Amino acid sequence: MYFPRLIVPAGSVITSFVDFLITMGLMALMMAWYRFAPDWRVLTLPLFVGLSFAASFGAGLWLSALNVEYRDFRYIIPFIVQLGLYVSPVGFSSSIVPPEWRLLYSLNPMVGVIDGFRWALLRGQSPLWWPGVLTCILVTSGLCLGGIWYFRRMERTFADVI
Repeated sequence: MYFPRLIVPAGSVITSFVDFLITMGLMALMMAWYRFAPDWRVLTLPLFVGLSFAASFGAGLWLSALNVEYRDFRYIIPFIVQLGLYVSPVGFSSSIVPPEWRLLYSLNPMVGVIDGFRWALLRGQSPLWWPGVLTCILVTSGLCLGGIWYFRRMERTFADVI
């Protein structure tokens, strides 16, 4: 019986997406409570949500296929996630990155996503560097398409390994 194996990593991303929607609802309640209304920039939020979904789906495809091929790869994943936390502008603004390193820094797809969320929700108080967002779109597209390609290539050997 055929089972589309692409559903397994997609299910993990969709589960996290539901958590994200619940959190966004709570944040909307808090924004209403404190009378902080976003402006027209909030209309760009679906773009950044889609970029976040695509980046996590692409990374999930790569990591799940590598995890099946190399069993010990699962021990490396927490270190990759920890490194990703430190190289993404979660606890700081990406505007502190020197201009000559900004494009290289934007190769991290979450830089454009996090900066975009801040820009859209905080009424533009946090500056948005549009070349970084364009770089994010290109890198996320490559990550997602490459993840699909690699997952489909390795899919034939999954049954042998599992």
